[in-house]
This record gives sequence, C-alpha cells and structure tokens, in this order.
Amino acid sequence: VERGNKYSISIHTHSTSRHFGKNIIVQCNLCLPRVNLLSTSKTSTSNLKKHLDVKNKAAPCSIVLSGGRKKEEYNGEESRHCQLKKLKAEIISKCLTQSKIDDLIFSFIVEDCQSFYVLEQPGFQRLITGLTEGLKVMDRVTLFTKVDQGLTRMREELLVKLSSIQYVCTTADIWTANDRSFFGITCHWIDPESLERKSAALGFPRLQDTITYDSIAGRIHDTHVAYNIENKVQTTVTDNASPFASVFREFMADSQERDDDFGFFENVRTILEGEREQDMLLFLPPVQRCASHALEQIITEDFWQTISEGPMCQLHYSSMTKVFSIWNKCHHLQVGMEVAEEIRKMPLVVPAVVRWNMEYCAVQKIISLSERELTELCARLEVTRLQPEEMAFLKEYVTVFHPLAFALELFQAEQKCYLGLVIPTILSLKNKLNEQKDAAKYFGDVINSIAVAIDVRFQEFFSNNEAKIATATTPQFRLWWMAASEREEMCSLLATEASQMEPCDVPEANTSRNLSTIKSEDDFFSYGSAKTSTQNQQRGVTEEIRKYVEGTGKSLECLQDFPRVKQLFLKYNTTLPSTAPVQRLFSQKGNLMTSQRNFLTDDYFERIQLLRYNSTVCPLLTE
Repeated sequence: VERGNKYSISIHTHSTSRHFGKNIIVQCNLCLPRVNLLSTSKTSTSNLKKHLDVKNKAAPCSIVLSGGRKKEEYNGEESRHCQLKKLKAEIISKCLTQSKIDDLIFSFIVEDCQSFYVLEQPGFQRLITGLTEGLKVMDRVTLFTKVDQGLTRMREELLVKLSSIQYVCTTADIWTANDRSFFGITCHWIDPESLERKSAALGFPRLQDTITYDSIAGRIHDTHVAYNIENKVQTTVTDNASPFASVFREFMADSQERDDDFGFFENVRTILEGEREQDMLLFLPPVQRCASHALEQIITEDFWQTISEGPMCQLHYSSMTKVFSIWNKCHHLQVGMEVAEEIRKMPLVVPAVVRWNMEYCAVQKIISLSERELTELCARLEVTRLQPEEMAFLKEYVTVFHPLAFALELFQAEQKCYLGLVIPTILSLKNKLNEQKDAAKYFGDVINSIAVAIDVRFQEFFSNNEAKIATATTPQFRLWWMAASEREEMCSLLATEASQMEPCDVPEANTSRNLSTIKSEDDFFSYGSAKTSTQNQQRGVTEEIRKYVEGTGKSLECLQDFPRVKQLFLKYNTTLPSTAPVQRLFSQKGNLMTSQRNFLTDDYFERIQLLRYNSTVCPLLTE
C-alpha cells in the first residue's frame, strides 16, 4: 500500500491459521473513521477497484500489494500538489494574520534592540513575505503607533502592580554616550506571596540642560510621584560618586545639614498660580550607597595606591602591560585568518574597560593556558612573552582576589540579592583574605591594606541597624554571623520592630483583640484589659522571634511561618545593595546607541528602552 495517500488502502495480512487461505483483509482509508474491512485475493484486486470506483469515481488511487508490485496507477500528483498548497495557505491564513505578524515584528524590534530601519530592508521584507505567504511588513508609522500603545499599556499595568506593593526600592544613575546624557531610574520590589524579586524601569529621559543638584532631585521626585510610590520608597540606591552623594545630602527628607524648611519659597504668587514649582522643596528618600561600587573602589583606588608604593610596583606594571598587549591584539586581531581562527579557539576573554571583574576573569583565562599554549599565543600575536616570575605573580593575583571577585558577583546579582547579603559577604571576604596572608609571596602587605580599606568603606553598613535587621531576617544568615554576646540585643531589636508591624498574615484573632467593644459601664471603666492585651501581644512577638532565631531552614519559604519576620524581611530587604540593575538599562551589547538610532527622538528612544526592560514584568504581546 502507498502510505500517506488518502486514497490508499491499508492491508492487514492474517495467518492461514485463521482460515483466510490466500485472501487478505484490507481497510479502506476513504471510509474512515468508519471501519470497512474488505476481503480480496492476493493475486486479484478487482473487487477493491470496484469499491473505490463506487466510493469516489474522481479520486485516483494506486494499490500496491504486499510484495511491492503495483497493480493500478493513476496520474494525480499534480492535483494533490495543488490541494496541499491550498491547504497550507488556508492553515497559514487561520494562524497568521497581518495583526499577528505586526505584533511579532514589534516584539522582535523592541526586545532585540533592533533599528527601525530594518522594516525597510528588502531582505527582511522578502523574509516575512516568504514565511507568511504574502503578508506584508508594517510601515514605520504603524510601528510608532504600536510603541505608543505599548507604553500606555505598560504604564497602566505597572501602576496596578505597584499599587498593591507596600515597600519598593529605586536605583538611579546617569549615562552619557555620543554627547547625549540620559537619566535612568529603576524600581524593585519583592512579591509578598512568592518572595521573588521584581524589577521595572520607570524612566530613561534625556538630560538636555545643565546637570545640577536641583535637576537630578527633581527627576527622582517627579518619577516617584508619577508612579505613586513617593511614600513607599525605602531607599534609592546610587553609586558613590558625585553628583548623587551631594544631591541626597541636600534634599534627603531627614537630612540634618539642611536649613530650616520655612521661608524656602521665594515666589508665593508663582506657586499659587500653578506655574512650574521651581523653588518648591523636594524631599528624597534615604540614599543607599552601592556596595559593588565600593568593592570596585577598593581595587581601582586602594589597591593601586598600595601596589604603587610597594616593592611589587615594577613587577605588577610589567605583568599587566604584557597582559593588556595580548588583549589589545586579540581585540583587533591584526593577524592572518588561520592565526585568528586558532586564537578564537583559545579560552580567552577581552575585558570591558569599566569592569574590574571582567578584567579579573580575563587574567584568570590567561593563566589557565599551559606554558606551551601561552608561548605560542605570544609568538603568533608578536607580543612580549610573560616571564616565569610574572606568571607566578599573576597566579597569586588571581588566587588572592578570587574572594573579592566572588563577592562582587554576588552584589551585582538581582534576583537573589538583598541588603541582608552585604554584612555576611564582607565578613566572609575578610576571613578569606586573612587565610591567604601567610601563604602570599607578593600580596602580603596588599591584603592588610585591603582589609583596612574594607573596614573604612563598609563601616556604615555595620553601624546601620537597618542593614543588621535585613541580615537577621534573611533565613540564610539569621544571627549566625553575630557574636554570641550581641545576639540577645539583636533579638530585642527584632522584637521591637516586629511589634510595630501589622502583617496581613497574622490570624484575625490576634488583630481583632485591639478592637474595643463597650456594652456596659464595666466595659467602659476597665483599666487592666488594654495592658494585658499589649502584654499578650508582646509575648506573642517575642515567641515568634525566638522560634525564628532557633530555626535552621535557609530557604525563604520558611518565612511563611513567621508573618511578622516576613514583614520585616519585605521592609528591609527590598533595598538592593547595588546599582547593577540600572546599569543594565544602559547596556544592550552595543546596540543601544548607534548611528541609525540617532534619528530617533528622545521620547521614542526612552519608550523603546522602557518597553525592552519591562518586557518580563509587562509582556509586549497580549494574549
């Protein structure tokens, strides 16, 4: 039987033990789904042909016996091909409409940061037309319309999501490229149910005027107000450089350095008439310094200062000079094709300019090469070969700074990174560095200087009760990182903070006891019930804190059993320790700012970046 043909016949051969003799039993596929078994001889199929002629005279068919010999053949290949084409076109027309194709192209351009000019490329147009059987690529006007509609829908969804969130954190930074400066601000929160980190971009406007403290503070304040989170922001995370440090020192709500608030307004008539409030007070939330930036400053500033003043200065300079020459040659690949192909096969990394952790990984890749591979690489690139002492110096460099690079990766994470991660990470980092001090040949003094720099740059975290509470309410650490003499005081602090929380997870019996029901004079003239209720509540809080501290679970899921501790975790761990999320808003593998994108207006450039960044929280395509 010719399989796959709707006019073919499936043949079922039975053994002679079933008394069919030389006959065979077949099922007509044209009669499906009704079962119609026909009996015919192995040497004659005339009765089958009659059945087919009666069933469908216009349907050509071919019947092949089990031995493979063709009995009858009809020339219907051309008609079947036309029918398949019509069926394919019908399926495509039902599955892919012009609106669906427009949505997919819109998602492709936004998520992959493609230029709008791709719509006008002949090759892209032929690709879409060929894959969709004649559907067309939308024009730029349609794309701009979809961008506007997508941004409106995204903001509406984001407002709904943020309205149900109690605590949020924002990060802010300024990015400059091609003589254009942009101000980025992102928002982060923890989902109360799943305890998963969520992030969204709130703004990416261009700064056209002179960058001043007032303009930066105004941008932050206006963005918070636009999304109704001005009273929910716990902290705003920025890098440790100017101008953000001075901005928050000037405009932070609880700043002690600011003068008396009264008399600040200079033009009351302007304010009453509703004009631009240039002279109005701006209150910003507390600022949180970037922990990852502080670690990078230890390397880029403290380490370089120590190494430049020590005996290892010349060795460090010669080693890193040769390493950078290798990276430069690999980056430009000014060699032949065969050599370039061999170099690409090697486990090399060319570091970014502004990322020390990438530089560390690149050095790590170089020392992972064998002596023969490194010698061959230097010869092919025509660079000076690293000497044995320089290789030993680089190997110790990688070993000593591995804990610091690991800590930096932890701080720059987003989904599983909380403020409570900072103190344990710094304590572990110092311990790891001290363990290598005795075995270090080149970096003994450097380790001492780095330990001192860590204490100076992270002193505010260890003296900050909010950072301590954030660490204590993280199940992975609890109070294990503290000295035993300090744990009792920390438990009292947790109990005090927890007693002020009103978690929605607390059973109704616990929250309803504060309600007063006066039914008689005895109820009115009662003096001890309120005090007793407060004491019972305090005992309940203390008991919950004690059970939590004595627990051993490290997963966030265990917080579901401690509603007040969970609320403390949400409040203090919503803060991120790094500005890495807002820096990701600026980077898209070099596609963010290209010559073709320079023709976009600043508004549409911002809208594209917001849609791209928020595509995980607010999907571009609606079902």
